[in-house]
Amino acid sequence: MSVVQMVKIVGLGAVALTLSVEWLGWLFCRLWPRKISRGPLKEVFFFPTEVACTERLFTPNSPFPCPCPLPHNINTSFTRLLVHILSASSSLDLCVFAFTNLDLSRAVLALHTRGIPIRILTDMDYTLITGSQIGAIRRAGICVRCDSGAVHMHHKFAVVDGRRLITGSLNWTLTAIQSNKENILVTEEPDLVLPFISEFQRLWDVNDPARRHLLSIAEKPASTIERQRNTEKCLYGQ
Repeated sequence: MSVVQMVKIVGLGAVALTLSVEWLGWLFCRLWPRKISRGPLKEVFFFPTEVACTERLFTPNSPFPCPCPLPHNINTSFTRLLVHILSASSSLDLCVFAFTNLDLSRAVLALHTRGIPIRILTDMDYTLITGSQIGAIRRAGICVRCDSGAVHMHHKFAVVDGRRLITGSLNWTLTAIQSNKENILVTEEPDLVLPFISEFQRLWDVNDPARRHLLSIAEKPASTIERQRNTEKCLYGQ
């Protein structure tokens, strides 16, 4: 066999090997796409969003089609946000300034029905606005703490399962979703998620009603406390 023939055979072999590797890589991606690591989740949504039916997200196994006149089976920024909220399997920590949207309230209540632990922090003043969902959520048995400081608790973020952060300018209101120019970032980047977890826990502890009660007692003058004790003795004969 001549040198030229040897070179041709080696060249053809190299080409065949390259094509085989590429074909195997393509086949692997097709058969096992989830095994390919693309790094931490990062998504960005912008609002206002197109109005669409969300019923399929709440009743995916229903055999009956939704009769509402809204567009069905389309993905919008809002439906993608709902998907992330409903994906919670172990916990949901929500810190939000204003909460009036019925679909988001329905999502939170659906998680509660599934037994997912939920904690909500909100601004005291904005629990009183027309349409606030905080009352309905509290009545369902979900733990809510209100920040009643001198300034507003203006955060808008959620942490899903202790690993997925949802944050941005969006209040959980119909106006914000359908009218305002807003944004949402969804990420599982640990360097971004962990500071929000710490901030939520800090605010949760600061707004513990028991802690506030103890602080209010500590701040009262001794004479006021003594008068209260004397009043109790008169009332209860102690």
